[in-house]
Amino acid sequence: MLIARLFAILLGLGVLGACASNDLADTPANLGDFTLGLNIVTTDNMQKVPISRTASAEDWQVAMKKAIDDRFGRYDGKRVYNIGVSVDAYALAPPGVPLLVSPKSALVVTAHIWDDAKALKLNEKGKQITVFESLDADTAIGSGLTKTAAQQMESLSYNAAKSIEKWLVQNPEWFDLSAKGAKAAVVDAAGDGKSGK
Repeated sequence: MLIARLFAILLGLGVLGACASNDLADTPANLGDFTLGLNIVTTDNMQKVPISRTASAEDWQVAMKKAIDDRFGRYDGKRVYNIGVSVDAYALAPPGVPLLVSPKSALVVTAHIWDDAKALKLNEKGKQITVFESLDADTAIGSGLTKTAAQQMESLSYNAAKSIEKWLVQNPEWFDLSAKGAKAAVVDAAGDGKSGK
């Protein structure tokens, strides 16, 4: 069961993940002639980890849609792609005892992408992605003590959108990229290029 698996991961998690680094002002990774069409976020089957703060379905839709718009709205190609994201499960860390019992925040989403002109769904199976809060001065002692639920949701949604972008970059055939362009895109998304992630 998804919620049980996420709960087990959170209990065993020793670190929060990579250090925070907002890259939205950087040149986007290479996705060919990409431009964002529909940005659909659903929460129909969303589950909450028992230790989590509560967040409404509407709040998750707003946070996730904004993160998708912020990341993929940077692309200005002429070929329209639609992105659909299902929010599957979440944990928003409540206040805990610093360093000793500092619950972690996490988000599980499933992503789909469509080529609008071809009316074609590009991924046969939804791509499920699990992300955690980025490590910074506030999250090091437990973000439940230092951040609001809205701030935690913003951070998790940002990380989820970035992970979706990396997943798209790993599938260059969807964007008719040449072998050279695909290699450059993968380097950018990995964080090794100056113009990507």
